[in-house]
Amino acid sequence: MDVDRLLPTPEAADLIALTREIADKELSPRVDEHEAAETYPEGLFATLGEAGLLGLAYPEEYGGGGQPYEVYLQVLEELAARWAAVAVATSVHTLACHPLHAFGTPEQKERWLPAMLEGRTVGGYSLSEPQAGSDAAALSCKAERQEDGGGYRITGTKAWITHGGRAGFYALFARTAPGSHGVSCFLAPGTAEGLTFGAPERKMGLQAVPTTAAYWDGALLEEDRLIGREGQGLQIAFSALDNGRLGIAACATGLAQAALDTAVAYANERTTFGRRIVDHQGLGFLLADMAAAVDAARATYLDAARRRDLGRPFGRQASAAKLIATDTAMKVTTDAVQVLGGYGYTRDFPVERYMREAKIMQIFEGTNQIQRLVISRGLAVPEK
Repeated sequence: MDVDRLLPTPEAADLIALTREIADKELSPRVDEHEAAETYPEGLFATLGEAGLLGLAYPEEYGGGGQPYEVYLQVLEELAARWAAVAVATSVHTLACHPLHAFGTPEQKERWLPAMLEGRTVGGYSLSEPQAGSDAAALSCKAERQEDGGGYRITGTKAWITHGGRAGFYALFARTAPGSHGVSCFLAPGTAEGLTFGAPERKMGLQAVPTTAAYWDGALLEEDRLIGREGQGLQIAFSALDNGRLGIAACATGLAQAALDTAVAYANERTTFGRRIVDHQGLGFLLADMAAAVDAARATYLDAARRRDLGRPFGRQASAAKLIATDTAMKVTTDAVQVLGGYGYTRDFPVERYMREAKIMQIFEGTNQIQRLVISRGLAVPEK
């Protein structure tokens, strides 16, 4: 993958070059082994943290990279083109840092944020529950306030946690009161007593990074682990998800680009009827459609990111980017399998893995049906 990127500064260009170097050295040689064996890449996220790639979108004063979102997302795309599971986990880590950065007190940020942004500890995002996925307001995991400032007792089950059991901290959302305004946000340590994790889910793709349930059995979180106000949890969660959707859009675009690159390389080498298959119009036009779709997905997520960087509303555009990029990834990876024919259906080539990995991107961070709901609500004119 060697996308010609339009970057805002020479520093950003150097960052992309560094990312490509690290990705080619650390990710590409390991991805097939770990995905096939479903084994965790020990030490890899520490390497990314040491390189400064786990806190790019956050201020330098707290140990972040101070980069615009449009640059961070292009770094994420480069990672995803080599190893989608690692890129998704990086996006989730960035998502998990958002509540503390955006809603934490200065004291909380000084205490915890540097270790998070420097990658000394990796985060997970714990919002969904077995009965509460798209409907976040329906969650039932409880946070019961103890008397005399004794903190909160957490009881309940959370689901679908990327890096579950491996993360050092979790952005946890739990109910402190009834109703949609009764959800609160906590910064929970991964080693809390009374917190256990289920076995990793048996997934179609993204197998090297675990996704698990979490079981809270009366674990005690100290008072200062509350982020924002009691009852502010859903506001915090939804503001984080706008950012997370852009992260998944970038990951999906990188995955689609990798599938396109594999298909193009194969089409330039494989011959039928005395000609390279890329020279057959039917196949050439299919590749052209794939390339145009990847370019459009990238332009869509960059438009939303630039709005965010300018301080403008970007929620609808983030949903559109997630919708377009993930649908594109599903289509392009499927077409890449078709270009390779029978070989595409085997594990001798990576496109069958790309196709499996693309499917989940249409589902998490809000299903694409939910994205359409968000977009349509943004178009509706209030009734008079």
